[in-house]
Amino acid sequence: MAAANCSLRVNRQLLDPKFESYKLSLDPLPCYGVDLEAAVAEVKLRDDQYTLDHMQAYGMYNYLHSNPWCSDSVFYVDQLGRIMNLAVTLDSALGKPIEVFRFPSDLSAYDRRLCSSIHFTSTNWVTLSDGTGTLYLVHIAKADHPAGKWDLRFNQELGDPFIVLHSILFAQEGVQIIDVLLLNVEKDDLDVKGSGFHVSLEWISIALPNQDECKCEILKRRKLHGKSVPHYAAIEPDGNGLMIISYKPFKFFGNEQNQAEEESMEQEEKKDHLYVWQQTEDNVTLTIALPDGTTNDDIKIHFAPSHITVSLKEQKPFLKGPLYSVIDHESSTWVLKDERRVEVTLTKKDIGSMWTEVIIGDKQGEFIADPAQCAAIAEQLMHLTSEDLNPDPDGDKPPCNPQELEECDVSLEDCATLCRFDGSSLKATHVVNLGSNQFLFSLVVTPELMPCFSLRHDVDALLWQPRSAPDDNLWEHAATFNALGYVQASKRDKKFFTCAPNSSYAALCECVRRIFIYRQPTPVATDLYNRKEGRRVGQVAKQQVASLETNHTILGFQASNDRLFVLTTKKLFVIRVNNES
Repeated sequence: MAAANCSLRVNRQLLDPKFESYKLSLDPLPCYGVDLEAAVAEVKLRDDQYTLDHMQAYGMYNYLHSNPWCSDSVFYVDQLGRIMNLAVTLDSALGKPIEVFRFPSDLSAYDRRLCSSIHFTSTNWVTLSDGTGTLYLVHIAKADHPAGKWDLRFNQELGDPFIVLHSILFAQEGVQIIDVLLLNVEKDDLDVKGSGFHVSLEWISIALPNQDECKCEILKRRKLHGKSVPHYAAIEPDGNGLMIISYKPFKFFGNEQNQAEEESMEQEEKKDHLYVWQQTEDNVTLTIALPDGTTNDDIKIHFAPSHITVSLKEQKPFLKGPLYSVIDHESSTWVLKDERRVEVTLTKKDIGSMWTEVIIGDKQGEFIADPAQCAAIAEQLMHLTSEDLNPDPDGDKPPCNPQELEECDVSLEDCATLCRFDGSSLKATHVVNLGSNQFLFSLVVTPELMPCFSLRHDVDALLWQPRSAPDDNLWEHAATFNALGYVQASKRDKKFFTCAPNSSYAALCECVRRIFIYRQPTPVATDLYNRKEGRRVGQVAKQQVASLETNHTILGFQASNDRLFVLTTKKLFVIRVNNES
């Protein structure tokens, strides 16, 4: 079965069409610094790690990690192989970071290691990688204390070095299972025309010991290969699926069942089509072939706002399913022609939108382009295919000059997709073409759920919460940061981007020193007036800028509801953004 083409449903109530701009505020931001006993274990890119994938996966790695179950508690790995923790209770009395765990091997002895990585699986479990190819599972004895005792319960060499992207803990048939998602950029000798590398995602399931067992056991190892580093990759809380946002698609490697089904789908597509369809800006027209002698009484067609069913007499429906977009079902009609074919006209609710298919996931139809539409499009694009460079520079519509485009309007990732894979069949079940909705950042808002991700929609930045739902509504629009999609595009030196879990503010940092904070609009105590439009302004969105007293490169960046944590090579900064929430 083909993957369903879905779309992200924007909650219009979370949009503010009257938002004007951010107002620069000079209010001071309290900033405190803690000197580190040992420098952060930063791993520089080697000479053989020269591709964009290496830079995105390893060169832009966030070395600072937060515990979503324990607010204002951050972790990093230092050059001595120690995992250090700083838990903040009082900003003006910051203590020194304390050691909670030490890797058993000397990491400096490995020449080809990657950066160490940490992911908090649950309140009591942490998944670690030392960057040499060994996976660790650590149990936290005191979950209510951020620096509770860390006990090593499992470690195993898995092969090539990797970093941990995500991990979950769930129960299945009475067994506690930890699922881990690992990333590695591997050499690809078969890729002679590309970069010579591919991205590997390994999905591993590990059974935790019960009372009768003494050690953990690896149950499954599944691999996906792709040609770009995913912007987002996370396992569903119940372990039944995987969601990936990437510029290029991923496929499970070595899955013979998938290959057989793909061949079967190709053969099905070669068969005669059940119907042909055309479209205009107002409607979609299907023409379905019927047996000779068919009458109006034989045809049963049911229209719904987002669904259609077509059947003959008392037979089962031979065409049914969810429509690509909503229709005006009361205005949609059908007519029998020549007693051998029926013409169905679907009236579009969203006039002007162009459909890519009639029924989501259905491959029985053949699209026939309208010759008049093709001619109009060809005429509009004529200047782009002329043999002369700008043959009519003085015309009313001269060719587009790319130098006039703003940087925020140029995106390398115009074809990024959001894909959901089923854990059992290892097939894609839902696909969203993100188009120009640029990926911005991801963060954990609710620890029990999957991480949220932020996309640019027009000028705004929208926050989406993935959910494990039985229907196609897998992504919920959770919050909006007005105009932030446009604003962040102007920050050419930005390195990390995030927001507070309660969405009270968003923040981004440059490679060195500067932090930009964008707050949600809040009511103002005094009357303010827009002089140009002569109206009262009821609320203001503030922008603030913090400058760190260091010239060292920023290596890590995390946000809580009240504080920003910024990690450099030798210092950890804490910026107080909000009062205690």
